[in-house]
Amino acid sequence: MYEYRLYPSKVQQKRLFSHFNLCCELYNILLKRCKDAYKEDKTALNSKTKLSEMVKEIKDNDPRFKEVHSQVLQNCVDRLSKAYANFFRRLKEKQSGKKIKVGFPRFKKQFKSITYPQSGFKFISDKKLRVSKIGGIPIVLHRVPKGKVKTMTIKRNKAGQWFAVFACEVESPVGTHSTTDKAVGIDVGIESFATLSTGEHIPNPRYLVKSEKKLKKAHRGVSGKVKGSKNRGKAIYRLAKVHVKVANQRRDFQHKLSGIITNEFGTIAVEDLRINNMLKNHHLAKHISDASWNSFIQMLCYKAESANGRVLKNSKTKGSSIRCSNCGKDVPKPLSVRVHNCPFCGFTTHRDHNSALNHLKDTVGLTEIYACGDSTPTSILQRLVASGVVEAGTTFGSTQFH
Repeated sequence: MYEYRLYPSKVQQKRLFSHFNLCCELYNILLKRCKDAYKEDKTALNSKTKLSEMVKEIKDNDPRFKEVHSQVLQNCVDRLSKAYANFFRRLKEKQSGKKIKVGFPRFKKQFKSITYPQSGFKFISDKKLRVSKIGGIPIVLHRVPKGKVKTMTIKRNKAGQWFAVFACEVESPVGTHSTTDKAVGIDVGIESFATLSTGEHIPNPRYLVKSEKKLKKAHRGVSGKVKGSKNRGKAIYRLAKVHVKVANQRRDFQHKLSGIITNEFGTIAVEDLRINNMLKNHHLAKHISDASWNSFIQMLCYKAESANGRVLKNSKTKGSSIRCSNCGKDVPKPLSVRVHNCPFCGFTTHRDHNSALNHLKDTVGLTEIYACGDSTPTSILQRLVASGVVEAGTTFGSTQFH
């Protein structure tokens, strides 16, 4: 997937909004017809063939839909067909005993994106993208998309920023780095974002907490405006821009950290977290959401695969912080106690470091133990400082990083 920033003119934005609304309207019309047909005589109209025939009929009766590229309208058929397929899949899973919500397809209030599956778009130059029935849109092509372009999606975020996303078919890359035999365990947390079995602590950037003053000011700006007014709309955009910046900062940090780790280690052992259950703790929910551990682990998974490595989830995650990684005996302690001090074997280290060692031990076994604070073969934190995502002088405990 390649994502690029778009800068459509006001006229082009008006056309795009019109296409978004028409696609949403078409989706709802198709869904209503499917529901009505099934209620009347149990007729199933959710197949792609029948839905495509209905689209042709709707276009003939309502010329407004001819303003939208035909492939974009066909993508509405694809979305509804997939919604029905997912519904039937979840229904079978529930019938087999799995506790999930079936989730029948629902009517849409709005479309946040439109997709051109096969055609309707073309690069005029490295600075302009021609889109059918929209025109030439300025684009920031910071890198050339590789492989065969399969689809192009135009989307808009809440901050009013437009993007073009190209899905490309490329050959599966095979990693060639020379460190595939190295293994590491990683424990994610709030005090430090990640603690490695090598003893290195990656500080938590806490981007949301650092932006709280700006967010509060932006929220006050929204609440002070009259509902439905243009000034309120502008205030909402200002608030959304702060949230977008926080999300971009978090994503940039996690991309760089996951890239460094997957290039350094061939085998990565992580926790098998139940984040939804952890978010029920209202004292930590905000900080857990700010850390976004799940997206970080997902990045590790696909980057490790591209680098010819692997990510293993520890099935014995529960109790990993109280179980001594040296002797295996449980040492119960509350969450406020941050040091693991085993009375049975005398092993002492940071609580998160002990968990990281357990993740590695439970999945692939331990070859060597680094005491907390020992020098590591490669300083990941120094690379993050050099890349600019972590500030120099960041402290963890009594250690300061420069």
